[in-house]
Amino acid sequence: MSAVTADARVQTPSEDAAETGRPAERAPMPLPEDVRTVFLGGLFVLAVLTVLYVAAELLLPIVLAFVLNLVLQPLVRLGEKIRLPRVVGAILSMALLIAVVVGLGLGLSGPAAAWATGLVEAVPKLMQQLHVLARPLAALQNLLARVQGTSPDAAFNPGTIPVRMAGVAHTVFSGTSALAGGVFTTLLVLFYLLNFGETFLRRTVEILPRFSDKRLAVEIVLRVQRDLSAYLVTVGAINTMVGLATGTVMWACGVGNAVLWGFLACVLNFVPILGPMVGIVLFLLVSALSLGVHWFAVLPPALYFVIHVVEGEVVTPMLLARRFTINPVAVVLALVFWYWMWGVPGAVLAVPMLAIAKIICDDLPPLRAFGHFLEG
Repeated sequence: MSAVTADARVQTPSEDAAETGRPAERAPMPLPEDVRTVFLGGLFVLAVLTVLYVAAELLLPIVLAFVLNLVLQPLVRLGEKIRLPRVVGAILSMALLIAVVVGLGLGLSGPAAAWATGLVEAVPKLMQQLHVLARPLAALQNLLARVQGTSPDAAFNPGTIPVRMAGVAHTVFSGTSALAGGVFTTLLVLFYLLNFGETFLRRTVEILPRFSDKRLAVEIVLRVQRDLSAYLVTVGAINTMVGLATGTVMWACGVGNAVLWGFLACVLNFVPILGPMVGIVLFLLVSALSLGVHWFAVLPPALYFVIHVVEGEVVTPMLLARRFTINPVAVVLALVFWYWMWGVPGAVLAVPMLAIAKIICDDLPPLRAFGHFLEG
């Protein structure tokens, strides 16, 4: 997904002018004049980020539930249009989500396990074939060891790779209970958001003192719901097409488990810039293991790169560029920051959260300058 177009809908005055024929009038963007306001705002932001980091295990499932609520909310509204009770629509939407996730898990667990088992045996052989790279890899390992403060004297040994992979597997499976708790929290919060989210908004509006504040709160929430839902559904469809194209390329080139690699390409494309970079390296390794160490092994990752370029420079701009624009530098910084805060889930949620922040900043006069800074 192209970083330049990774954002929720932000209708600018120039777009309004293009649609209505009237000259564009940019809304005022007042800057804080009191230095104390800046410092107090900075301290507040630091306090919020500290809470997000410390309470990540609790807050991450809640944020994920809010994002999934934006994805499933159109299905619930569709159910209401055909006279289904809201609770029934919420249950059916969640059942569809769970069925898709469980189906993908059951369908891909076998190929993933088989590939991981073969990887333990194939990587040492592959490294022996790439003996030309042994010295540079050893130098890189020594450099990383010096940076991390560990012993740099250990030579590069391909035989240690399976041991390290076993350590990674132990780390993954040791977090199963935490993962189950997070999934339960996400589903629980998601169910109540789908059923009573509008009630929560109504109560929030009722306690606001002025009518202008009530109207502004409703407008912001509706914009976030409408624009983020459209963004997530559109990007999900685009990334699904990328996964199908990648799986087809892998199958045509003779790489095993093509469905697995297509699914990974789809998931990686939800992380702009960094995801496709990881995909190129991963698919190069997969091709070398499946096809052997020769020039033909470069073809699958090269075709994957072509698919990503076509998607990022043609398909995504054509579908989203007129409605979804954001500063690509802000996208990269958000990806790096939220990956550091919450790991891979944070990187996946970085762009939707950045889009929500921009929509809110555009509608609040004190924060409008920051929203303009985030604009593409």
